[in-house]
Amino acid sequence: MGALVTPFVYLLVFGATVLGIQTLAGLWFAASDRSQAVNRRLAMLQPAAPEATPALVRRPSGGAFIGGIVGRLVQAIDVYCGQAGLSVTPVRLLVVAAGGAVAIWVVSLVVLSSGGGGDMTANALVTLVASCGISGTAVWLWVGRLRTRRLKKIEEQMPLALDVINRALRAGHPVISAVHLAAGELGDPIGTEFGLVVDETTYGADFKDALHSFAHRTGSQDAQFFAASIAIQSETGGNLAEVLDGLASVIRGRLTLTKRIKALASEGRASAILLSVLPILLVSFISLMNPQFYTSKFSDPVFWPIVGVVTVLYAIGQVMFYRIINFRY
Repeated sequence: MGALVTPFVYLLVFGATVLGIQTLAGLWFAASDRSQAVNRRLAMLQPAAPEATPALVRRPSGGAFIGGIVGRLVQAIDVYCGQAGLSVTPVRLLVVAAGGAVAIWVVSLVVLSSGGGGDMTANALVTLVASCGISGTAVWLWVGRLRTRRLKKIEEQMPLALDVINRALRAGHPVISAVHLAAGELGDPIGTEFGLVVDETTYGADFKDALHSFAHRTGSQDAQFFAASIAIQSETGGNLAEVLDGLASVIRGRLTLTKRIKALASEGRASAILLSVLPILLVSFISLMNPQFYTSKFSDPVFWPIVGVVTVLYAIGQVMFYRIINFRY
């Protein structure tokens, strides 16, 4: 059995190496292209820029070719990656997770083939599931961390952007010109997002629709408040400068309250993250290091019902964690 498995393991090692190199190169070139595109758009905001108007950044809708629940899931992942500031598509993100899973799986197969013992086919299946769990959890934590960091930066920049827009409005600029001024004065990410709002309006989109797209693209509640304020003021009238001045004060107050709540709930949030990730990682590492611990129980009629009950309890626990550590304020 070992003589048949060894060539297969070497083939998987070669494939995993090629896939890993291709994935890293794709991420490197994608990040470089995105940086160049953003810098080009910001440079073209300057009055003396000789080039033509920049192209709009449009993300293809992954759910346009896939219907049902899968299509909505792909669209949600696409929006989530965009809110994290990533230019990768859900398919490429899946390729990254799959590449990491294959690499971990190959290493575990090498260790198991050298150690011997047990049903190799069952052990390979268990280690494959464990590798997917570890790689998927790592990618999920990485994207979530990037999204949290970007949202935090947007919320910190939003009051400054509203102050710039407010001063421009009081100086006599129209609102779109004020947003254009804020896009040029502020850095990424709020400057780039405001620049996209100006670009969409320039190419014929309604200003309110562009702001709603901005709120949906960033996932920030402050951006939703800003879009709602502009929409209400355009229909009811009034002094927009005073509205934005009050909104900036409200956002600063919410930001202070958010930091205070997160400081008070930091222990609970850390415990929730640990209790959410630890079972997956623990089961995955046990499956990688000693798959016989689970494969020897597959024939037991009580094993699979217990697995189903534990999975349901874990899902209920995740819902409870989310309701406890996420506050509405």
